[in-house]
Amino acid sequence: MKKTILSIVTALAAVASTLVVLTAPANAHGYISSPPSRQANCAQGRVANCGPIVYEPQSVEGAKGQKNCHGGLGQFAQLSDESKPWPATSVGQNVTFNWVLTARHSTSTWEYFIGNTRVAVFNDGGRQPGATVSHNVNLGGFSGRQRLLAVWNIADTPMAFYSCVDLQIGGGGGNPNPTPTPTPTVTPRPPSPTPTVTPPPAGGTWRAGVSYATGSTVTYGGATYRCLQAHTSLTGWEPPNVPALWSRV
Repeated sequence: MKKTILSIVTALAAVASTLVVLTAPANAHGYISSPPSRQANCAQGRVANCGPIVYEPQSVEGAKGQKNCHGGLGQFAQLSDESKPWPATSVGQNVTFNWVLTARHSTSTWEYFIGNTRVAVFNDGGRQPGATVSHNVNLGGFSGRQRLLAVWNIADTPMAFYSCVDLQIGGGGGNPNPTPTPTPTVTPRPPSPTPTVTPPPAGGTWRAGVSYATGSTVTYGGATYRCLQAHTSLTGWEPPNVPALWSRV
């Protein structure tokens, strides 16, 4: 009897262990930082009332094959709320999308969609990406305001990361064929002195939850670092840990 009970307990433990492995999230995180994705705009305070995504813009991870901005995660449903005033970035027909990866994972493909049309796919063949990834995507055939969905498909799990970017496509933004206006006659003035360019001020000691501009400097662990890409800092993104965002001076 004791042997039978022990066998049953052992079997249940094995099943539980298998379920944990199958349901554990992928050890990878990332999102599009520029043009700013919806989670980037939330994290940087450009859109209000976004919920918990402001603290973890890199965590929109859901099952593969979805066509929404929140990866099917209820806590991030705000990202799919079309009533929010999402700012649209003015772009031309060719756009470079830049991902920041806070943890890297072997990758199958990167996909880009406008509506139900897949406008681009990049196959990594299971390779591990770097700390940043850039893709140049041709958006020919689309114009005006569009919502682009980018999907990072992980190679060895059934999961993917989702990032939506709002764009104003056409001639770099605005009206691509503006009506010309007459050039006014202007009395020439003497040239102005060349302005002195002041570098971005030092940011003091690095802290989480701060929006850092490109070129700003901070101190951390007794060393000085320069910001390589504008972002809002998060715990785990300390300068020595993310060389894609910080360079030691």
